[in-house]
Amino acid sequence: MSTHGTPTPGATRWLSEDELQVWVGLVAVLELLPAQLDSRLRRVADLTYFDYYVLARLSEAPERTLPMSALATRTNATLPRLSHVARRLEARGMIERSTAHQDRRVTIVRLTQDGWDLLEATAPTHVEQVRELVFDRLSSEQVRQLGAITDTLLTSLDPRGLMSLPYRRPGAEPQQ
Repeated sequence: MSTHGTPTPGATRWLSEDELQVWVGLVAVLELLPAQLDSRLRRVADLTYFDYYVLARLSEAPERTLPMSALATRTNATLPRLSHVARRLEARGMIERSTAHQDRRVTIVRLTQDGWDLLEATAPTHVEQVRELVFDRLSSEQVRQLGAITDTLLTSLDPRGLMSLPYRRPGAEPQQ
């Protein structure tokens, strides 16, 4: 650093004490929250949080159907990871996979009625846990601040907004 507090070109910009505390806290939330969600979903529906998220993203799509590559993008999953999850969900009758008529190289994934029913049945438990772990602990102002902060971070992490497409409550029909 120069004597005036300006970083020297090429110098590492270390985190300040405040930034370090916030970063460590954020990492802890990013690690602990999915594990908590996973645990409850496994108990009530034999689903992982990621399984639930896949079903939820499909429920948002027109006709509850997406190409596998689009579903991978919307869930931030690699195709191999998503294929593994899709095999398990398909074996349980929650989704169906087929080949696109227009392009035989494209796999189409559709949420079945059983998958929809499981999502609807599981959603109240899931949302209650989200409330318990996150929103019940925040004031209205903190919720607005968290929204503004996540929007700011997502402009660089997800500039096309693919992970943050609008959500609907399970039970509402998908928009055409």
